[in-house]
Amino acid sequence: MADRTYGISDLASEFDVTTRTIRFYEEKGLLNPLRDGQTRIYSAADRTKLKLILRGKRLGLSLEDSKSIIEMYHPEHDNSPQLIKLIDKIRERRRLLKEQLKQQLQDLQDMIYELDQAEDRCQDALNEINKTTH
Repeated sequence: MADRTYGISDLASEFDVTTRTIRFYEEKGLLNPLRDGQTRIYSAADRTKLKLILRGKRLGLSLEDSKSIIEMYHPEHDNSPQLIKLIDKIRERRRLLKEQLKQQLQDLQDMIYELDQAEDRCQDALNEINKTTH
């Protein structure tokens, strides 16, 4: 089924993206459909590339990273370098996410502490008001 072709609307519908998104990936050199006049004709390989681009996006990879990893693929060769690069990018992304989450957790803990302190100050002030009025 490698000879199957797809229109831009077919791919947009299948992957739940806009045709504009697909054209953007095309402008960036990630997809290279054939043309029949104004009509774009995407191959099975283009479909697979789009799937990998979107997967990379979900993983937090940049378009440049996705493009370089996709371009490393050669079906007739050992693709270990491609897989090693992808693993490295995944590990880097995981490390960055952990750092971001640690910072977000610290920020939330600081905010809770500040809220507790503000509530305590307000309650103390209210208690003082009640002592002097009674």
